[in-house]
Amino acid sequence: MLKKLIILAAAAALMLSCSSKIDGPDPNFHIYLCIGQSNMEGYPGTIETIDTVDVDSRFQVWQTVDCPDNGWVKGQWRTAVPPLTKCWCGLTPADYFGRTLVDCLPKKIRVGVVVVAVGGCKIQCFDKDSCMSYVATSADWLQNNVNTNYGGNCWEFLINAAKEAQKSGVIKGILLHQGESNCADPAWPLQVKKVYEDLLAELGLEAENVPLLAGEVVNKSQEGVCASHNEVLATLPDVIPTAYVISSKDCPERVDHLHFASAGYRELGHRYGAQMLSILTDKKK
Repeated sequence: MLKKLIILAAAAALMLSCSSKIDGPDPNFHIYLCIGQSNMEGYPGTIETIDTVDVDSRFQVWQTVDCPDNGWVKGQWRTAVPPLTKCWCGLTPADYFGRTLVDCLPKKIRVGVVVVAVGGCKIQCFDKDSCMSYVATSADWLQNNVNTNYGGNCWEFLINAAKEAQKSGVIKGILLHQGESNCADPAWPLQVKKVYEDLLAELGLEAENVPLLAGEVVNKSQEGVCASHNEVLATLPDVIPTAYVISSKDCPERVDHLHFASAGYRELGHRYGAQMLSILTDKKK
């Protein structure tokens, strides 16, 4: 009888051990935090039929808001059919970033994105020390966006969402597309550095394992309204050694020369993805 009890106890312990391994974060689920302003939020009307079909279920998005018309529930992972942010938004670079990765990575790897973006915001919107005061002194439309979708605090929302995501997988990188509202500000790279380092510290991450991929705004060759900011953005790797700049050259833009067209978002997303694949390949060497 005692022998039977010992065997049963050992079996129960083994089952608990296996259960804990299954329930923990999946190392093959690669998660990326995506932050920025309107181009990362997704310009409305840029989603076309081609963007909504044949989305690989290995590419997932952590739903940041409820979209009842689509059956999407805040706080749940779902296949990354756009829009990836608010219910009314369009394509973002994150769309084709994720698709590029799942197309090229081994089938056992899944890719997830957590997208927190606010049209028209400055980088201060994601600074843990200034986000509240920044939003409080911003235009009503920006305040409404942040209050309605992110509980009035983008930093806190992003951190909470990231920590929830970490229960499912491993954060592998941060994507940034922001700068139009800080256009040509020489202080911007150091402000981004603070946001990046604060995120790493809060989430227990190491810079060498979590690169920052920052995309250019609409290019000078396409008469980009804020193209001068790309010169500032080019200096980002000087202050953040693990930062990479993603070119926007020849990515089709909209008539406002601020936002990308559908084809522009697709191409920019591919470039983000190609850069991340290059980083992952280098790490294996």
